[in-house]
Amino acid sequence: MANSRLTKLRAAMAQRHVDAILVTKPENRVYLSGFTGSAGWLVITPNEALLLTDFRYTEQATAQAPAFTIIKPETTAHVKIAELCSQHGLKMLGFEGDYMTMDDYTQYQSTLAGVELLSISGMVEGLRMFKDAEEVEIMSRAAAITDEVWRQILPKVKAGAVERDLAVEMEYLMKKLGGDGVAFDTICASGVRSSLPHGRASEKVIEQGDLVTFDFGAMYGGYCSDMTRTVMVGEPNEKQREIYGIVLEAQLRGVAACKPGMTDKELDAVCRDYIVEKGYGDKFGHGTGHGVGRFIHEGPRVGPLGKGVVLQPGMVVTIEPGIYLPGWGGVRIEDTVLITEDGCRRLTNSPKDLLIL
Repeated sequence: MANSRLTKLRAAMAQRHVDAILVTKPENRVYLSGFTGSAGWLVITPNEALLLTDFRYTEQATAQAPAFTIIKPETTAHVKIAELCSQHGLKMLGFEGDYMTMDDYTQYQSTLAGVELLSISGMVEGLRMFKDAEEVEIMSRAAAITDEVWRQILPKVKAGAVERDLAVEMEYLMKKLGGDGVAFDTICASGVRSSLPHGRASEKVIEQGDLVTFDFGAMYGGYCSDMTRTVMVGEPNEKQREIYGIVLEAQLRGVAACKPGMTDKELDAVCRDYIVEKGYGDKFGHGTGHGVGRFIHEGPRVGPLGKGVVLQPGMVVTIEPGIYLPGWGGVRIEDTVLITEDGCRRLTNSPKDLLIL
């Protein structure tokens, strides 16, 4: 695992003419080394991979990061990294500019005499956008847990249930079914609250006639899953059927169209244009989706403000259009999909037709 990722990283370093990089962002550290401890610094050169950590984690690091030489600093990390740069004759050190604090940057500037600091923000994240077979297998398991949680919670979604109680039960099930925990705080929003795209579960009691939106995901093996379903408690009225039908059709079109070669903006337009055509474009105010991996929100960003990233096999993204009407309610439907050679494959597989509970 780590060796192939290090090979790809070193190729990216060569393209940027970087002598070495310092990795401190936890998700990047785990991705490259396999080390899951809470304290660690990676220093990677064209020929060496070093992992600095303290006494608490040296045994764990040795087991989890076999591709790395483990170093236990006898002084601060800043001083030890300066010593390593001097020992290896490094003149340039890349760092994660989007993560390092100003205080840390100032300390490195003062200790790394003669070493140029260069921000390499996005370098590791660019590699992480492409999931290898091991990652796909783990993410498929995370999605399967999410699907099973949905199957088990549905009988409990009824008039009189409390949003927060349902969310707590779902989070318990994620662990009971083998997950590490939740990928993010579970969203459960019913009735008029369903117009809140990120309406966290409250003490509201679900009532007859409510639309209820659930957005949730399990964490498994350090990777996230993400799924949204909206259900109906009681018989839906004409407006509720209309809105649900529009969102469902937009989402189905997005999944059907998703394929390598199209850009993040083009995928967004597939869903957005349909909702605009139906007269609700101003009620769909967020992007169609986002990348998923070790973080619930990763690249690429699938939306009108996307960077024009071309979708390629191995990328994992969500497709989650929605319509939100303040004071009335809302509907969102979401799947996580893997980009394949000729299209995409859903990782979340729960039914999407309107459920009337």
